[in-house]
Amino acid sequence: MVQTYVMAKPDVKKNSRLNAGVMPYAEMGYWQPDYEPKDTDILCAFRITPQPGVDHIEAAAAVAGESSTATWTVVWTDRLTAYEHYQARAYRVDPVPGNPEQFIAYIAYDMDLFEEGSIANMTSSIIGNVFGFKALKALRLEDMRIPVAYLKTFQGPAHGIVMEREFLNKFGRPLVGATIKPKLGLSAKNYGRVIYEALRGGLDFTKDDENINSQPFMRWRERTLFGMEGISRAEAATGEIKGHYFNVTAADMESMYERAEFAKAMGSVIVMIDLTIGFTAMQSMAKWCRKNSMILHLHRAGHSTYTRQKSHGVSFRVLAKWCRMLGVDHIHAGTVVGKLEGDPLTTKGYYDILRLDHNPVNLNHGVYFEQHWASMPGVMPVASGGIHAGQMHMLLDLLGEDTILQFGGGTIGHPDGIADGATANRVALEAMIQARNEGRDYVAEGEQILEEQAKTCKPLARALDLWKDISFNYESTDTPDAVATPSY
Repeated sequence: MVQTYVMAKPDVKKNSRLNAGVMPYAEMGYWQPDYEPKDTDILCAFRITPQPGVDHIEAAAAVAGESSTATWTVVWTDRLTAYEHYQARAYRVDPVPGNPEQFIAYIAYDMDLFEEGSIANMTSSIIGNVFGFKALKALRLEDMRIPVAYLKTFQGPAHGIVMEREFLNKFGRPLVGATIKPKLGLSAKNYGRVIYEALRGGLDFTKDDENINSQPFMRWRERTLFGMEGISRAEAATGEIKGHYFNVTAADMESMYERAEFAKAMGSVIVMIDLTIGFTAMQSMAKWCRKNSMILHLHRAGHSTYTRQKSHGVSFRVLAKWCRMLGVDHIHAGTVVGKLEGDPLTTKGYYDILRLDHNPVNLNHGVYFEQHWASMPGVMPVASGGIHAGQMHMLLDLLGEDTILQFGGGTIGHPDGIADGATANRVALEAMIQARNEGRDYVAEGEQILEEQAKTCKPLARALDLWKDISFNYESTDTPDAVATPSY
């Protein structure tokens, strides 16, 4: 006869932790409602959707157990460890407003469970096998509190916002850029021409898209050579420091280092990597960039496969914390008004996590824990995907000054050419910054400010005429539980 394992409701009476056999996780010590988290604990907030009939407390204890020291049965080797020290502890369970199936479980992990300075090791526990646990219909990591003692074992951003502005000598406004379009198919010489036109028109940066690496139509070395020629010509024409995010993503670290070294030797100030290379490779490139005085841009390619759905996966706010710790200088973080997923309050929470030195609890933004960053430099958020000059007042208001606004189609799709598209975006931005600095209500007067500026700037007038009615107003899939929020 086959014995079926069933998660039972725990008996809160004291049981012997070391009795052989199957024991509810809560009775093994993974549920401790009286536990007071230590300053050195790593704290996690999990959204749990248990299978029908599975008790909420037992489900929370199971997540704590399976993400730390437990397995499905008592093992005698627990006697060889100080198991109570290494057990994670579920200490609080809160209902999710409006969703009786789900609850938020707060779980504390002793810092000794994790290797110092390793996102790879930490995530192997926190988002490891527990996410496939049969007793749960779904599981999502909503937020983490990283204690300062553990935070200090990480390098953090290769340079950060302040140092990047000093490298580039650009202050008092968002930076503006564009992703080269079409994503794929251009030859290296034509690619360099697009870079030159966009930068001479007024952009600070251009960039490779996530899927440009070294394909038959354009190998990485030729892209770097023709790209740097375009940058040098644009710098000579404008007197400004310019850059292009050369994507050094490759099949192995040796190739990535080779491409980054070549970009540096040719005079680039920045290189780019994709999230798909993995946390260890990302940390390795961050260390290389700090050592070599190169800005590091991260494209979050692939993140929506696990960050977008509200019931299962990992919230982007958690990924943002990990990326700040492991050391990138830029990361794409949403636009609110563009074509990609982005609830306004949730996105504000992402931007605060990337930029601020202290994040208070703010459930309206989806932030469950207070986070002190202990002077770790901030990461520059990047807004890209379906944005254009006509949204400039909204972008500045929603995203702030320390951000990079990437107008790909909104530059390269301009009817009068790439340079005019760049000029339209730069003029729109500087008009809005001037209005803000003069004390005008640039949000309420935004359209009027742009129309006034367009009277003396034909490229802006043409951009506004072409894209003024374009918006992407869809309901967001990832919104805070605490408050209903509008879509843009």
